[in-house]
Amino acid sequence: MLTLRPGDTRDAWIVDELMAAAFDPRFGEAWTRSQCLGVLAMPGVSLMIACVDDQPAGFAMTRIVADEAELLLLAVAPAHQRHGIGGTLLGAVIAECERAGVRTLHLEVRAGNPALALYGQSGFAKVGERRAYYRGRDGEAFDAHTYSRAI
Repeated sequence: MLTLRPGDTRDAWIVDELMAAAFDPRFGEAWTRSQCLGVLAMPGVSLMIACVDDQPAGFAMTRIVADEAELLLLAVAPAHQRHGIGGTLLGAVIAECERAGVRTLHLEVRAGNPALALYGQSGFAKVGERRAYYRGRDGEAFDAHTYSRAI
């Protein structure tokens, strides 16, 4: 059974574990625990944890500022990918943005990331590109694409 619950700094260990499992280190996309804790302490930042049978399976971190928001991170454990958890988390983020009066939701994603299909199906359109933005563990560079969606 899938449930969503709000998270906070006490859930940093969950975020760490899910990022380690879901984000391939060759792309350099995962954040450090201190980065996550620093962002979670900022105004307007929220964390949502997805659990399957009471076990963490995914999360989404979002920041809302005025009438704009950014999906900062979204991850689903590999064993739970392709079961609708990412879509459920993204739908909950969009609903949260609607309730908060957000007009535009932004995100950034590595070029070639399989999550692009989910974002496209959810109404996001590419609006920009950052060349060589991500640095993998071996120093290889990967482009980042920015996407936006009206709420």
